[in-house]
Amino acid sequence: WEATLNEGEQVNFRPVYVVDGARTPFLKGRSAPGPFAASDLAVQAGRSLLIRQPFAAGDVDEVILGCASPSADEVNIARVVSLRLGCGPRVPAWTVMRNCASGMQAIDSAIANIQNGRSQLVLAGGVDALSRAPLLYNEAMVRWFAQMMQARTLRQKIGMFARLRPAQILSPVIGILKGLTDPMTGLLMGQTAENLAWRFGISRQQMDEYSVRSHQRTLAARAGRFDEIVPLVDAQGKVYVEDDGVRADSNLADLARLKPFFDRKYGRVTPGNSSQITDGAAWLLLASERAVDRWRLEPIGLITDSQWAGLDPAQMGLGPVHAATPILQRHRLGLQDVDLWEINEAFAAQVLACLAAWESDEYCREQLDLPAALGSVSPDRLNVDGGAIALGHPVGASGARIVLHLLRALRASGARRGIAAICIGGGQGGAMMVETIERERTGADKS
Repeated sequence: WEATLNEGEQVNFRPVYVVDGARTPFLKGRSAPGPFAASDLAVQAGRSLLIRQPFAAGDVDEVILGCASPSADEVNIARVVSLRLGCGPRVPAWTVMRNCASGMQAIDSAIANIQNGRSQLVLAGGVDALSRAPLLYNEAMVRWFAQMMQARTLRQKIGMFARLRPAQILSPVIGILKGLTDPMTGLLMGQTAENLAWRFGISRQQMDEYSVRSHQRTLAARAGRFDEIVPLVDAQGKVYVEDDGVRADSNLADLARLKPFFDRKYGRVTPGNSSQITDGAAWLLLASERAVDRWRLEPIGLITDSQWAGLDPAQMGLGPVHAATPILQRHRLGLQDVDLWEINEAFAAQVLACLAAWESDEYCREQLDLPAALGSVSPDRLNVDGGAIALGHPVGASGARIVLHLLRALRASGARRGIAAICIGGGQGGAMMVETIERERTGADKS
């Protein structure tokens, strides 16, 4: 497989087969720890996926799992999940972290190992249980504990308690807010979305209209378009069968009443036009041609290219533009040559800004080194079944989810080619191009 660059240079990217995939329902965080730990989510989705395969769990060559916020007792969560899935002690498992694209990074790492011959069959995906993000002691309280540990006499210990102030105890550090703040710029991710809204003149109404559409499309897709979802069962026997953050009553009037969250005086980004804090997991099974033939697998598609990009952290939401554009150039494609797009909906402002950037002569010339604007993406081809504004954004899982659902959506619509792209906190972007495939193309004699 050779993709041609503008200068005539060629890059080799041997396509990797996507055999199958599954994800959990995405469960909205509701100001308390959710019913599932991150490993529980990944295990239940992975078990359902593996049990329907013609090979045993121990036949996979490795397990790669993206996770942005593993708990303290699941630091290498991939290994924990791999062993719980029955892959056995001999199957290596490792965890990757690239913020919002951790799940996509897991897929890309699997692709690299398959392409270089290290692996033939890989379970790759992403997970996060953001509702379980920790509350942390503030620095003053940590120092108090350190001094308390050094106190030796009863008098010293009583003196330490006398110096303890309520503010030290009642001012915890909220882990999820800390994790969603860029340490280089000091900006919350929502504040970077405000930057993009201002830069491209995106109005509050445009954001809210986009958000309503996301919910409406997700609701419409529930009639058979989310067949990648497998149910979850909690410790009390309660069954979770679908994403629970979707709102059937989402409308412009209600969204207009919400106050801006990240810039309370001048802002336009609200909880209603932002992605939700969510728990969820998503997996893909990736295979080489050799593995497809050995196990007589019937792939659902191919991953035909991938790209990572960096940009200003304060403009991080434009990452999909910077990652997807080189793929288009390599394959001599325009935006309209892509049948379907999945751009992760971190914020409505961020998705709309990506579309505006591609339509801007100035941006394409100055930031992408293009002669003029690249063009437009038809709304009928973008996030056709809704996105993270309705479904939620379990950070580690979203990159895997959009790749998996893109393939499902292409097959459901009879289309061939799609690109999944995601913005990444810290100022990066990731993108993957996928294609649907018919079984007769997968034989070794027809590669």
